[in-house]
Amino acid sequence: MATEPFQFHDGILYAEGVDLRTLADSFGTPTYVYSARRIEENYQRLVRAFEPLRPHIAYAAKANGNQVILRLLIGLGAGIDVVSGGELERAFLAGAPMERVTFAGTGKTEAEIRAALEPGCSPLAGCAGVDQTRLSQRGRIGYFNVESEGELERIANVAEELGTRAVCCLRVNPNVDARTHKYTTTGKKENKFGLDIRLAPRIFEAWRGNRSLALVGLHFHLGSPIATPSPYVEALDVVMRMIDELQKAGHEVSVLNIGGGFGIAYGHEPQSVSTPEEFAAAIVPVLHSRVEQGLRVHLEPGRVLVGDAGILVTRVQYLKESGAKTFAICDAGMHTLIRPALYGAYHFVWPVAPSSGIVPQGKWPLQNLPGLRSTDLVGPICESSDFLAQERQLPPLRVGDLVAVFDSGAYGMSMASTYNDQPLPAEVLVRGGGMELITPRQSVADLLGVARSARGG
Repeated sequence: MATEPFQFHDGILYAEGVDLRTLADSFGTPTYVYSARRIEENYQRLVRAFEPLRPHIAYAAKANGNQVILRLLIGLGAGIDVVSGGELERAFLAGAPMERVTFAGTGKTEAEIRAALEPGCSPLAGCAGVDQTRLSQRGRIGYFNVESEGELERIANVAEELGTRAVCCLRVNPNVDARTHKYTTTGKKENKFGLDIRLAPRIFEAWRGNRSLALVGLHFHLGSPIATPSPYVEALDVVMRMIDELQKAGHEVSVLNIGGGFGIAYGHEPQSVSTPEEFAAAIVPVLHSRVEQGLRVHLEPGRVLVGDAGILVTRVQYLKESGAKTFAICDAGMHTLIRPALYGAYHFVWPVAPSSGIVPQGKWPLQNLPGLRSTDLVGPICESSDFLAQERQLPPLRVGDLVAVFDSGAYGMSMASTYNDQPLPAEVLVRGGGMELITPRQSVADLLGVARSARGG
C-alpha cells in the first residue's frame, strides 16, 4: 500500500517532510505541489499488479505534462501516450525513446503526423537550445492509435511521401458505458472517439499488405475516471471476439491497447473505488492466456499515477458572508483547477494550518466535527462557475490562511488557463524534506509578452 504523502502533524499539513507553510512562503500561491515518492509508488504498484501480462505502460501525458514528472516516469520505465504534436515534442524533450511513444487523438494534422514519422519534420528542428543531433536520431514513434478511416488515409499518404511505413492500432468503440461523467465517457457509440467495432474487419481487409501503413492491433479507451473493473471486462468480451474474427481472417493482431481511465477516490470512501490490484484481478485472467500466445498488452494510465500525488495550495484573500453562507475568496479558482466547474468534480479541501486545530477525519465529504462552518471556496474569476468547493463543512477561515485542494495532480495544471489575464501558478516537487521548483510562477509581464528591462540598465 502506497504511503500517504500529505499528512497533518501537530495540526499542520506536510507534503512528505515539507511544512506547506514554509513552501508557500518560499514560492507563493497558488502553487501545485507534487510528491515524487507517491508517483514512484503508484507506478511500481501498477507494474506489480499487472505483472502477469508484462504490459507496456505508456503514461498519459495529458494528465500532467510537467517535464520533471515525465522524466521521473520515463526513468522508471514508462513510455508516453501523447494526443497532440505539442505533447509529442514534450515527450521527446523529457527523454522518452520514440519507440515507446504512442500517438492518440482524434484530430491529428499532417504536420503532426510528419513529425511523428520523420525527425526532420519536427517543429523543434533548428531551434536553439535543442540538441539537434539527438533530434535527428530520434526515429519514429511506436505507433498511432487511429480514430477514423480518413485518418488512416492521411497517415498512409504522409508515410508514402516520406518513404516509410507507419504502424497503427485501430481504435474501436465497443459501445460500453463506463458509468462516469458524460463529458469523460469515450467508449459509447454516441461519443466522437474511435470507430464502430463492427467496421474493423472491413478496414483491416482494405489495408492488408499496404506498403505505407501496417495495422497491427486494436485500441479502446472507455473514459475516466472509472470506479470499477466491470466496464473493462465487458469491453474485453466484445474486443476479444473481434480479435478472434480478425485473426481467423488472417490479419495480424499482435497488440491490444486497453487504454487507461482507472479512477481514484476523490470524494468517496476508498472501498467504493477499485484499487490497481482489484482492476488487475479482473483484467489479468481475461488476457493472460492470450499474452502467453504472443499478444502484447498496452496500458495508458494517467490519473492513477499522478492524481493523488498532487495538491493545490491557495491562500484566502477575502471572507464574505451572504445569509448563512460564508465565501472564502482565494487566489486559485477555475483558471487554476477547472475540474469542479467543468465536471462538477469533488476535491477534498482543508486549511493547511487550521486556527482551531481541527484535523480532518479522512478526505471524505462528511466531517462530523464540532466548530465547522458551511463554506464555499471560490476564486477571483468573473464567472459564477468559479469555485473549488461548495457548501463544505470547514474550520473557520481567516484572511491569509492557506488551504489545500487534494488529489489535484491530474488534470490540474495541464488544464490551467490564463483566463481574465491571471498568470499560471508555480509547480513544486517534494522528495523527503526537500523541495524543487519545477515550474516558475508566470509573471504578468510574461503573460502579456512584455520584456522587462534589467534594473539600473
